[in-house]
Amino acid sequence: MFTSAELSEIKTLLKPENKIVILTHYNPDGDAIGSSLGLKHYLSAKGISAEVVVPNDFPKFLKWMPEAKKNIIAEYKRKVASDLIFEADVIFCLDFNSPSRIGILGDWLTKAKAKKILIDHHQQPESFDFVYSDTIIPATCQMIYHFIEAMGDENLVNKDIADCLYTGIMTDTGGFRFRSTSATTHRIVANLIEKGADPSIISSNTWDTNTVSRLQLLALILGRIEVVNDGSVAILHLSRNELKEYGFQKGDTEGFVNYGLSILGVKMSAFFMEDLYEDFIKISFRSKDSIDVNQFSRKYFNGGGHINAAGGKSLETLMETIETFKERVGEEGF
Repeated sequence: MFTSAELSEIKTLLKPENKIVILTHYNPDGDAIGSSLGLKHYLSAKGISAEVVVPNDFPKFLKWMPEAKKNIIAEYKRKVASDLIFEADVIFCLDFNSPSRIGILGDWLTKAKAKKILIDHHQQPESFDFVYSDTIIPATCQMIYHFIEAMGDENLVNKDIADCLYTGIMTDTGGFRFRSTSATTHRIVANLIEKGADPSIISSNTWDTNTVSRLQLLALILGRIEVVNDGSVAILHLSRNELKEYGFQKGDTEGFVNYGLSILGVKMSAFFMEDLYEDFIKISFRSKDSIDVNQFSRKYFNGGGHINAAGGKSLETLMETIETFKERVGEEGF
């Protein structure tokens, strides 16, 4: 958490006359959108306006959250986004640890005159004016709740804030299944429910949104899932042509990598997908126990994240990338 002196300074920055912008990472997920909107609604409850700017569009299954459709999407509104960033007095940086993680917004953020406040749970954060970094906490949404508590404003948490923060915690913990989910996480979730978050509605709005094309893609990759390293590593993949054939939409492959981990004996799962427009392979890693996919991804695939959840990329072809992966996990002895 921020120090007492830092919190006092942040309080002086959070005033109605200041222009406040909230940024999150490229390809925003539930924790990114939930934390950004949760913070926006908290500031609104204090009588302070803020704008959420995201680098690119986000999945439809997250657009039910209150005011999600008011987010400024930079890939569609480039000038509006850049003007907001350069005119801001305060910029909150949520759920990312480096300007390189926010696409076209990164260069603008670096050049902006605003005070920059980082709240994030990824490893190895870069330098910002104020940094609240905790890699043990499973979701940035939980950190936003702790921030609200530290500001002495827990009484301001309303249903809109609760809905957004609950969503981010739920999605980033895999439905409260991941090892990083703590007793404190559950206590905060209980508080959010008391403030109006409805678990059944939120889970339905977020997860019961499958399209036929998404289920067909899932059937395709599950039908050819590969298990290597004596049954400890699962591999899933999709090509660009397959994405096109099944009418891929943003968010359709969300959570696919987790199916590998559901196999008995599997300790690490990797999902490889050709980018729809550019020549690179997007990789998602998940693991159990002490298998550190963050370090593995940083070492071999230009990525990173958390111990049990990370991402990476490769400039090789899809099949070449998978072969490289098999060699590397063999070397590491996973």
